Amino acid sequence: MSAIETLDKAKELGYDAVEFTVDPAGAITPQTTQKEAEAIKAEADKRGIKLITLASGLAWGASPTSADPKVRSEAQANAKTQIRLAAWLGCSTILYLPGMVSACFVPDFTPQPYDKVWQWAREGVLAVLPLAEELNVKLGIENVWNRFLLGPVEMAQFIDSFESDFVGSYFDVGNVMLYGHPEHWIKILGKRIFAVHAKDFRVNVGNLDGFVDLLAGDVNYPVVMETLREVGYDGPLTAEYVPGTLGAAEKAIASLKLIEKM
Repeated sequence: MSAIETLDKAKELGYDAVEFTVDPAGAITPQTTQKEAEAIKAEADKRGIKLITLASGLAWGASPTSADPKVRSEAQANAKTQIRLAAWLGCSTILYLPGMVSACFVPDFTPQPYDKVWQWAREGVLAVLPLAEELNVKLGIENVWNRFLLGPVEMAQFIDSFESDFVGSYFDVGNVMLYGHPEHWIKILGKRIFAVHAKDFRVNVGNLDGFVDLLAGDVNYPVVMETLREVGYDGPLTAEYVPGTLGAAEKAIASLKLIEKM
């Protein structure tokens, strides 16, 4: 689906905002030019659709915490491309993947020592932070299944280590369900949260198959929403579905409307 088709679909279904993903086969690619990105922003503005966040999964392929310095350099280049694209699209935050110790869905990645991952992850952020600050784009570090930054205190410490208002959290509600409680993370991260991904998860499944449609899992969304309000969060709540999920856009908007009333 092209960017324009996506915006038309979003308008038709009543979405306030859309999150594009930088993907070689997607509507926004690493080769998307400034002119093309600004044209997409103009079309979004025409339809009253906000572009607030920009995602990317490129760091699963070229990880900021690879043992190979060439791969780490590639990851930094990819992040800088994402930052530039976000600026051209008018997005205020990018979803930033800090790297990984290992990941169950990246079997070819050799597990790396935790202390080295911390070091390389910090180096990766520091390498791209000046550009982010220059272009006024925030780095939202997402809690993902990377066996790294596994608790809210550690995530907060990592974020605070940069002493920058441009480094914060892209909080994923569903991702923490395997090893924690979203409301605990929200209270601790507080004002560090730049954006939120809404997902759902069945804890008793305990693997990737545990991700289910919004409101079909074990996330206590009334408590999540109450806690988000308590910490003063007023940013986007973006539904994230597994790519290819049948009727995902229709399901997501219906669920989001219910969640927002909780």
